[in-house]
Amino acid sequence: MEILLTSTLTTLLYLSAAVYKGMQVTRRIPSSQTRTGLILVAITLLVHALSIYGLMVSSKGIDLGFFKISSLIFLFIGCIALSASLRGKQIDNLMVALFPLAATAVFLSALIPSAYTPKETLSGGILSHILISILAYSVLTIASLQAVILLVQEKELKKRHTKGLIEWLPPLQTMEELLFEMLWVGIILLSGSIISGAVFLDNIFAQHLAHKTLFSIGAWVIFAILLWGRHQLGWRGKTAVKWTLGGFVALMLAFFGSKFVLELLLHK
Repeated sequence: MEILLTSTLTTLLYLSAAVYKGMQVTRRIPSSQTRTGLILVAITLLVHALSIYGLMVSSKGIDLGFFKISSLIFLFIGCIALSASLRGKQIDNLMVALFPLAATAVFLSALIPSAYTPKETLSGGILSHILISILAYSVLTIASLQAVILLVQEKELKKRHTKGLIEWLPPLQTMEELLFEMLWVGIILLSGSIISGAVFLDNIFAQHLAHKTLFSIGAWVIFAILLWGRHQLGWRGKTAVKWTLGGFVALMLAFFGSKFVLELLLHK
């Protein structure tokens, strides 16, 4: 019951933070109140951390179930978003979109029982692989959402629409620069994930890991081609967005696809 209450509180805090950030984006709250919004986000992430710890860690071991890991990934996403915001990056619009998704992940992780058998012990190598992988997924998830917003912004500007969403977003060039910054960080982390998996997992091409490994490598190749195209051919706009979303789909199939099939369909 205590875990359910903590998860419910986390859900409500995320929704409140999304509303507050939405009011900041639409300038219904003055920029002088930015610190209040950041404090609200920080409190939300702290409560989320306590909630997910209670859900994942028990006397039986560590539960790495589908919904638990999904919630943990959104905790990492929130921490990355908060860190970027503290460094002056204009990502309030991303928080507005991400926080309701985080609220949903938190609520489902507490509500739906896990089919995963908890691991009693995890070696340092395996734990580092898991953490690097989650960081990679988190950064590239934010980058993909940034790509979608960038696509919408570009379409609106081509139609000469300057009101509504467009007037609340940073300049197109700033949005594009932020996208590629996140892609560079994401592919470095994804490289670390693939390398650590090869080093610390017994057989990354074993039956239950083959799909995850191949899709992860496929995602890495897509992101690498995109960054090469940006540097050598000046790719931007729709081209950059399509490649970003293509890599994101491959990445999500690598993690969520394989985990969903193994846990929730095959109960392995």
